[in-house]
Formats: sequence, C-alpha cells, structure tokens
Amino acid sequence: MNKILLLLAIFFLPIPAFLNGVSQAELPSSVALPWSLSDNAISLSPPLQPAVSVRQAKEFVSVIVTLKDRANLGAVVGLNRAERNIGTVRLLQNTASTSQRSIRQLLETRRAQGQVTQVTYFWIFNGMAVTATPAVVQELAARPDVLRVTPDETIQAPPLSPAGQGQIDSFASQPNLDLTNVPALWNLGYRGQGVVVANTDTGVDVTHPDLGPKWRGGANSWFDPYGQHPTTPTDLAGSSSGHGTQTMGVMVGGQHNGAAFGLAPAAKWIAVKIFRDNGSATTAGIHAGFQWLLDPDGNPGTADAPHVVNNSWTAALGCNLEFQADLQALRAAGILPIFAAGNFGPSAASSASPANYPEAFGVGAISNSNIIKSDSSRGPSACDGTVFPEMVAPGVSIHTTDRFGLYTNASGTSIAAPHVAGGLALLLSAYPGMPVTEQENMLLNSTADLGASGPDDTYGQGRIDMLTALQSISADMSVAQTASAGSMAVGEVLTYTLTISNTGPMTTTGVVFTSTFSTQISLAFITFSQGTCSEADPVTITCTFGNMANGAAVTGEISVASTGPGMLTHTVSVASVRPDLYLENSSFTVNTTVFAQIFLPVVIK
Repeated sequence: MNKILLLLAIFFLPIPAFLNGVSQAELPSSVALPWSLSDNAISLSPPLQPAVSVRQAKEFVSVIVTLKDRANLGAVVGLNRAERNIGTVRLLQNTASTSQRSIRQLLETRRAQGQVTQVTYFWIFNGMAVTATPAVVQELAARPDVLRVTPDETIQAPPLSPAGQGQIDSFASQPNLDLTNVPALWNLGYRGQGVVVANTDTGVDVTHPDLGPKWRGGANSWFDPYGQHPTTPTDLAGSSSGHGTQTMGVMVGGQHNGAAFGLAPAAKWIAVKIFRDNGSATTAGIHAGFQWLLDPDGNPGTADAPHVVNNSWTAALGCNLEFQADLQALRAAGILPIFAAGNFGPSAASSASPANYPEAFGVGAISNSNIIKSDSSRGPSACDGTVFPEMVAPGVSIHTTDRFGLYTNASGTSIAAPHVAGGLALLLSAYPGMPVTEQENMLLNSTADLGASGPDDTYGQGRIDMLTALQSISADMSVAQTASAGSMAVGEVLTYTLTISNTGPMTTTGVVFTSTFSTQISLAFITFSQGTCSEADPVTITCTFGNMANGAAVTGEISVASTGPGMLTHTVSVASVRPDLYLENSSFTVNTTVFAQIFLPVVIK
C-alpha cells in the first residue's frame, strides 16, 4: 500500500555531524523534503523526485537509503534472552556486511569526487544515511539493490504537559499504582530486580536522587547520537527538557514524602537521547539510537541490551514505516517496543507512527477513574487497520521525577506508556526469559475491559492489570488421556491416546513426557506428533518434545500388551527444564483391569 505521511509541520536541519565526524560548520546546505514511504520495490519516494530535480547540481540532499536485502530474523533461535540478543545482532550485521559491499564502493568513489559529504552505514535496517548531490541520490534510487530512498526528516520532541494537581501526601503509594495492582507484585517480591529498562527520549537527569543510583553506568549505558553529551546522562531538549526524566521516573522512581511512585524501583536504567538540545531529532539519529540499544557496548558477542524499551514520542499522524525494520529487530532480540499512542484525539483514526506499527505496542492514556484522556489517540491503526491502541494505562496527573532533583505531576500518553514498560519490568523480574510474543500476549490477555465490551479503538484491550498478568502465567501444561478399553486379556493390546497441551501464555522449553506402567508390559508401538521416545526400562517410556509454544499441543498413542493379570496403572507426567513454571494438571493416571485367560472347562475372562 502506498501511503503518504501527513506531517503537522516540516522542519529542516542538516544530517548530524556524528554520522561521519564532519563538523556542522563544514557541511554544505541541505534540503528539507516531505516524507513518503512506498511499498514499491524501487524508489526515490515521489516527493523527493521534484525536490531533487530542482536542486542545483552542487547542492546537497540528506536522505535515508534502505536496501532490499533483509535479514531472516525468523532464523534467530535460542532458549534464553542472551542467545536471542547476540544472534539477532550478528545476523543483522552479517546481512548488512554482505549486501552493502557494492553500494559502499560507489559511495566512497562519489565521496572522493566531492559528490558525497556524509555517509553512515546501518545494520539494524540494512541501509545508510547519505548527504549527496541530487545526481547521486537519483543514482542510488535507480540501483536494483535499493528498496527506497526517503528524506532524513526532522522530528520535534513531545511537549511537556502542564503540571497537574498531585496527591503525594495522601497515600502510601500513588493511586495510579493501586489502580494497576502494582503493590501486589511488590508484596510478592517482584520489584524489577535484575531487569534493565531504557527510554529513547530527551535524556535523563542522572543527578536526580531517585534516578542517579539506578543508572547502570559505564560506556554502554548512555548514548547521544549527536555527540552533544557523549558520556553523562543529561536531559536538555529546548522546551521539552525534562520529558525523559519524567518518563524514567514512572518506570523506576522510588519514594517522595513517603509515597511510592515508580513501578519498578529495583530495576536499572540506560537511555538514548534521541532529541538534540534544541528539541529536534533526525531520522538518522533515531535509527542510530535503536541500533545502539541492540548492542550498547559495540561487541556483538555480549548481551547487554535492555530488557524493556519505552518510547514516549511519535513521528506524526498517519502511517510512516521508516522505523519498522528497527522495531522488527528489537522484537527478534526479545524486546517489546512500547510506544506512546500519541496525543491527537479525541477524533477517530488519529493513530500516530511508530505506535501504530504491527510491531509496536501502543499505549493510550486514562485517568485514575478509568476515563480516557480526551486527547489520547484513537484507532483504528492507520498502518494495518487493527484495534488501536493495544491497551491503556494511567496518564493524568501522575507523580514522577523532574529535573534538578524536583518532582512533578505529568499527563499524556507519554506518561501512560512507561506504566506498561515499568509493569513489564516487574513481570520480567519474575520470568526473565519470557519471549517477546509471550510478553505481549500476557499483557493483552490480562487487561481490565473498559468502554465498549471487548477490544475497541478507544481503550484497546483495556487497562493494564499487573496482578492478573502475573497470575496468567501460573498454569501452562495440561494432559488428557483415554484408554481403548476398561479391561484386557493377558497378551492383548491396549492403546492409550494422549494430548499434552500448553494452555498458558508462555512457550515451555525442554518439555519431557514420562509414561510409567505399574506392572510388566510389552510395548507394541508408540507414536507422537513431535519429539522422540525411548524405553528407559520395561515399565517406563520417556519422550522429549522440545519446545511447546502457547496454545500448542502434542498428540500421540502408546500401545502395550500386559504380561500378567492384575490392575494396570498408566501414569503420565510432563516436566520442563524451565524452572520458573508451575505446571498445573501436568499428570494424569488411567487404570485398566487385566485378567488372566485361564483354559479350564469354563473360560473366564
């Protein structure tokens, strides 16, 4: 589908100096171009064509070039988060390294000719940011290995909301936390310990007493793609300064005047300052931020990516798929991309990108009285027509951290989204290896329904409920078993039919099925729809099923003959190498009477 992104305003700034080390003073003038994305396999995006054609031959245009070759992220396999993280980074880097060879040679040649001033190569979406002459841009768009060429746009940081009325002195914990059942998880011992959260935002004030001690620290815990604050977390973005400090406080803040206000106070944080000190971001800078999140230390052999990423910003109304490949990469690495739905309501069809991508998890804002915030964006999604947002969370007068060691009460979907991110951090402290699809399923399947019955384009699936989400994980495996008869003669064959199901929201890893008979039997045959089986001893059969996704089932039959009379008991059980699962209804027993066949004047069965 061909869609043109509707921008509220179009801003121009040259591509940032971090892209190849050239200072801003050395850069030639660039050009602001309207945004467009095409699903066609060629292309200089339509608005670029006239813009490029009217430029002087020596003037320069800043663009994003995306190549056709895509990494097969479905090939990323691994039973734990570290393996998924490392495997994703290496696969993306290998794909880019191979497919970019030819175009790199061309760009270096054109750079030597003075027709290219800046190039940054990206592996996260397999492409590059280029500042070049119109002729080179057209040359790039005509290449058979190029999927599309789009402008390197400028995006403004979200505005700060006016401080709302607070209730900080009245409650042991804030009403938004009680509404979402967060204290119940704290009481169970889950406070975000062992989890690293991140935000892509205006920065974070590391000097704040509630945030500074929770920074992970080190060179792999802070990234400013524009190089304005290369080492120390800072929150400075023009009139939006403080926005990132506010969103981080919702996720990991502690206490103020004796009242708890952050969802995951034991979690650590890292951050990407995607907005410059003047409050603007570039497409290239955001791509660089997402890429850094997958590999913060620059070593693909270490898994130091965050568990959770909050994105409290939008590009604009409509569908703009510029960052879709980035979000696909985050998901492959086990990171659910959580986004503010946008503050473009109350009209229907007011969804914004990237929150409305299929890969994103968009969050709308409600009051602590479960009423939708009037300007919270509504669905359906402009990208795929599905229900939007995914869910809602408190986003009206929420107490959180502010710059300079202060506190404030903030509102908007920017504040609702970190409720979901912080809540997910709590759940991951209980189940750290949970795959991303199951993170999403767990959140969506445990909401409190609001508004019209069922999913709708105002409240999505409903309000986040952390206790219900945690409880939804408690039952995963079930076993059903029937026997072909209630009695049998010695030597006759009896068949047991079995179904082993994963009824929970999580993939169960290393599933092992054990079949135990009470007396001596002779195995006739055994067959299952997956896995391998073997006789551990004359009365025990063990089958290894491997992994079972949520909703999956393994079916099979075991046929045996008894070698003597009595009561034949067949007990089956299921175990998993994953120690954090409670397997409810994971065993089942069937009793069968076995008679001896005695040849006397009367045959008795």
